[in-house]
Amino acid sequence: MSVFAVNHLCRELLRDHAFRAAMKADPAKALEGKNLSQKERDALISGDVATLYRMGVNSFLMGYLCRFEVSGLSLPVYNERIRSAAPPGQ
Repeated sequence: MSVFAVNHLCRELLRDHAFRAAMKADPAKALEGKNLSQKERDALISGDVATLYRMGVNSFLMGYLCRFEVSGLSLPVYNERIRSAAPPGQ
């Protein structure tokens, strides 16, 4: 598993405008060649932040996914999905 790579990728959305545009246009193509597991790749493409969070990806850095509306994520969608990853009662 390459949680560090996913954290780094999320940070790159903020810094690398070309990468951000590529992720918005075609996430699957933008992720080609990245050192990610298939599960991480699938979760990023589908915007499954709950799975990424359970894998150990930093929720603050994943916030860039919704900030730039990558993989179909908006702030309300991100909030709903990330809350589903939290243990009940928290």
